[in-house]
Amino acid sequence: MWHTVCLTGPTLPESFYWFHEPPAFYFDGGLHLHTRGDTDFWQRTHYGFRRDDGHCLFTRVAGDFRLVCHVAFAPCTQYDQCGVMVRVDESHWIKVSTEYENPEICRLGSVVTNGGYSDWATQDVPADVLEKWYRVSREGTDYILEQGDNGQDWKQMRIAHLHGGAETVEAGVYACSPKGDGFHCHFRTLSLETPDPAPK
Repeated sequence: MWHTVCLTGPTLPESFYWFHEPPAFYFDGGLHLHTRGDTDFWQRTHYGFRRDDGHCLFTRVAGDFRLVCHVAFAPCTQYDQCGVMVRVDESHWIKVSTEYENPEICRLGSVVTNGGYSDWATQDVPADVLEKWYRVSREGTDYILEQGDNGQDWKQMRIAHLHGGAETVEAGVYACSPKGDGFHCHFRTLSLETPDPAPK
């Protein structure tokens, strides 16, 4: 059995909080936000830089869970992105999103950061894909990352391990704009499902 908490507005649920609050956000059929430019999440690999200043709406969760999000987006500049994130600290985290590349393609992908080094697994999707469903399921310290188009039929992206040994992690939605001046995204639904406590 699973217990579900949904983010529906009109204000932030008590257990949710901002990590780098965006310059503008509001609730109307979900959460709308506009990113600040020159924001990103990345650690070292290939590009050499370290960035940890994108916008996240988090809650703390211990043990196993499923995090499900439906987001629509209107990217403007290369690497504009929004999706879901699970975080232990700046050196250990996972993000799943679609990153805008150019008028022809976007990168549907995931980043897993362990020990202060990020990877990036991607597949090309048409640039006219402007909404996605994402699901991250935690089993112990392992995570199943999935995406879909309707919230019912899921396609596995990868299975990953998150180091750091944290029982409690931060989980929620994120958005950032590494190059541009910002863009608008709309998190239409967000649900966090956790197992019901075992009967005593």
